[in-house]
Amino acid sequence: AVAIHLMHEPDLFTTLPPAAVISLAGHTHGGQVRLPIMGRGLVPSEYGKKYAYGHIYEFDRHLIVSAGIGTSILPVRFGVPPEITIVTVKGRAG
Repeated sequence: AVAIHLMHEPDLFTTLPPAAVISLAGHTHGGQVRLPIMGRGLVPSEYGKKYAYGHIYEFDRHLIVSAGIGTSILPVRFGVPPEITIVTVKGRAG
């Protein structure tokens, strides 16, 4: 069986069973601030910026981390626009 896993914190990705082929997460707000040259600021993750944002493919599984529409701690966003993520899942032939 194939599972789509919804979770708040992307750090859990490494602990999921192999059946969790697609995982959707938020929590990091994409780092909330991304400065030219310096990149993302602090990311609330034990993996640092690794799972901060976007589509990550690891362990034959997919993790999609959305920047979301909110903020955390300070109501500031710079270089990381708010987003509502739309994911389209297609089956494989064969």
